[in-house]
Amino acid sequence: HPIYGYSIRTDSYYRAVCDWMGKRHAWEISPQWLVYVPGVVPALNFAVQAFTRPGDGIVIQPPVYYPFRKSIQENGRRIIENPLLRMEGGYEMDLGGLERAIDSRTRLFILCSPHNPVGRVWKRQELEALADLCLSREILIVSDEIHSDLVLGGGWRHTCLASVSKEIAERTVTLTAPNKTFNIAGLTMGNAIISNPRLREDFLAAVQGSGIEVSNVFGNVAAEAAYTEGEAWLDQLLKYIEANYRLVAEFTASRVPEIRVLPLEGTYLAWLDCAGLGMDDDALKRFFFRDARLWLDDGPKFGTGGSGFMRMNLAAPRSLIEESMKRLERAVVSRRRG
Repeated sequence: HPIYGYSIRTDSYYRAVCDWMGKRHAWEISPQWLVYVPGVVPALNFAVQAFTRPGDGIVIQPPVYYPFRKSIQENGRRIIENPLLRMEGGYEMDLGGLERAIDSRTRLFILCSPHNPVGRVWKRQELEALADLCLSREILIVSDEIHSDLVLGGGWRHTCLASVSKEIAERTVTLTAPNKTFNIAGLTMGNAIISNPRLREDFLAAVQGSGIEVSNVFGNVAAEAAYTEGEAWLDQLLKYIEANYRLVAEFTASRVPEIRVLPLEGTYLAWLDCAGLGMDDDALKRFFFRDARLWLDDGPKFGTGGSGFMRMNLAAPRSLIEESMKRLERAVVSRRRG
């Protein structure tokens, strides 16, 4: 029809979201727990405003998605860093470091699960240990799970943090959206899933205070369609992304060994260790952009631990991934020759 006025989220929309979470993630949720957000990044800001005050401390685990840091700084809160530990096979949480970093004004922990950019899918035991520590210190957890549908093969499985126990759910705000999974970020759809009525009320007040609590009709319809009709497509997509990852990992290992592609468990983002090129961060960024003619995200924007890395989007046609590898190889060969 030609009328695109104000919209509401229908019962069928809420059923679609709840059914998806139950089927894909074994988490049974209630429609009453859902609070509309226009995306995870605005939701991070709403959470910071709802649950903390200026000067309070908020924990992040760098290298991490850069809007985490921005949402803290621009709202006048303090960043408390708990950097991930780089291990031979990838990354791990540093819970000992977290316990030491927490102070008397630490109020919030922002979790990235699966983690962007390092590609970890946190195990249930890791999440339980993290949550137990936060609960013992009365710290709320905001869990960004926007990549939860994008878990690759290899036996990994995403665990929604709030599904681990009722006690953890009572202290957790889970942020989800179909945006990354189905490539509809421009339709500004997302949900905060909050089982605790008091937390939900406080969060909703922050959303309503922003004046943007009304979703758009296209986003409503697209999200419902994706969750009800898109599962088979997603299963194919995951295989495609995994094949792209293998292409990049195998190509670099055999032809550009100066760059190491770290293991990828979830997301569609490859984390490239470029230390073997022997460049500082400014030179590395110029090399990729000017010499290789590739526009990747430079590691330092993800904070501590990002130096010497580049992040590559694998959610692209195979032909583009192949072309990117050819460009990278040409640039590296030229550099070797001096």
